[in-house]
Amino acid sequence: MTGNSTGPQFSLLLPVYMNDRADHFERAFLSSTRDQTLPPSEVILVQDGEVPDLLASSIAKMKQSTKVPVRHIEIAERGGLANALTVGLNACSYDIVARMDADDVSLSSRFEKQMEKIADGYDLVGTGMLEFTDDTSEVIGKRTPPTGTATIARYSRFHDPFNHPTVMYRRPAVAAAGGYDDIGLMEDYWLFARMIQHGARVENLPEPLVMYRVGAGAYARRGGRKQFRAEWDLQRALRRAGFTTRFQFLRNFVVRGVYRFVPVSVRRVLYRRLIQRGFRDDTSGAQGQA
Repeated sequence: MTGNSTGPQFSLLLPVYMNDRADHFERAFLSSTRDQTLPPSEVILVQDGEVPDLLASSIAKMKQSTKVPVRHIEIAERGGLANALTVGLNACSYDIVARMDADDVSLSSRFEKQMEKIADGYDLVGTGMLEFTDDTSEVIGKRTPPTGTATIARYSRFHDPFNHPTVMYRRPAVAAAGGYDDIGLMEDYWLFARMIQHGARVENLPEPLVMYRVGAGAYARRGGRKQFRAEWDLQRALRRAGFTTRFQFLRNFVVRGVYRFVPVSVRRVLYRRLIQRGFRDDTSGAQGQA
């Protein structure tokens, strides 16, 4: 599979940092380039700080393994995901950008199907995901996102309506919303909320087109004082922007704030039964309310 030189042009934005495993990175890279029915026109590989020798070797190996042009950007000191994505977006040659994480797996038709929606005029298109631990043949969960612009907007008043590692978006729409801003693990939610508020056309493909690796510490990282503070900062930002009502602000902070302090085993159950699903019956919205 060669690079995309004749079809729709788009960039693949893939950040990597010291804790990413070399074998996971290689699987992510190949699944999003060589194995795609519509490969990217370029890869923007953002290295956030120094990485171990084994991962550095894998990066060099992957750069040589593909005919897709790879621009390897090295950030001297780790600045976090929001900063890495901002640096990467600024380096993209194309207005359409697909996101990918260094430990997930893209299914072969992912970009082709997302590009069909982008061609219909959408600014942001996500997909469903299948969760796995180590072996992609052993699926342990499925995340089906909301579909339809109105439903997505309503859902977003309580929970992130997009699976971040799956999205494809237009850079001008991201820029119009102010780009990424570092708020804990929720920089994507804050960006997508602002894109929706700024009138971006958004959609999700319910079909799982990305396999999402759920590591041992996935749910532990969603709890604790640091994430509680991030939750507070996020909910205040959503309220100040007029994206949520006073009631929604209080509800979100209480429910999502308590979630940060429950035991990990309980958090896992809550995530699947409540946080992941969101308040689908919340029709109050934020329109017309202060």
